[in-house]
Amino acid sequence: MALTVNAPAPLTGVLPPTDAAIREAARLLRDGNLVIIPTETVYGVAALATSPAAMTRLYAAKGRPPAKPVARMIASSDALPAALGTDVPPAARRLAEAFWPGPLTLVLRGDDGITVGYRVPDHPVALAWLRALGDAVPAVTSANRSGEPAATDAAAAWHALRPHAALALDGGPSRQGQASTVVQIEGSTLRILREGPIPASRIAAVAGRQPPAHPCCTPP
Repeated sequence: MALTVNAPAPLTGVLPPTDAAIREAARLLRDGNLVIIPTETVYGVAALATSPAAMTRLYAAKGRPPAKPVARMIASSDALPAALGTDVPPAARRLAEAFWPGPLTLVLRGDDGITVGYRVPDHPVALAWLRALGDAVPAVTSANRSGEPAATDAAAAWHALRPHAALALDGGPSRQGQASTVVQIEGSTLRILREGPIPASRIAAVAGRQPPAHPCCTPP
């Protein structure tokens, strides 16, 4: 279904996560605005992944080069095959079963040849918002300007991005306070792009092999 991208909405502010506020945050994202959401790792800022205009706003808000990819969030591992448009690699299935919902981003190649990160957050507000989005796909990255500390509460995230974001959902302080572990799976190769709350040893135990580490900077 085609989604219409409107002009940025007026700033709403920080709202408690009522059902009405969650629905409004979903509507704003579908209309092409940026919204701030809580996760268990750090707060994230989201844009409609299928809208070039919304993604341009996201990169401008972050002060981040457009060549740097942004991960997508999904409501459950059941949504991953459709998101990829192809079969989920066995190692990815094992890791998703073990750590989703949770602080793990899986970087996978879709049937279009594009490599994208996916995560199911372990936060009730984020999950309710993802369900309210329906078939809209959000790209989510940490809610801070590039190079600045990640925000672990709604007030800090709003302060960092309020000229750009239309609304922030306040889900309380982030439990982890640390961005997710990021694992890239390409064929039979696993690589740790960033070690976060889930250590490489646990990834290796579930995946059945020791992935090489590779430092990177990716989403929450």
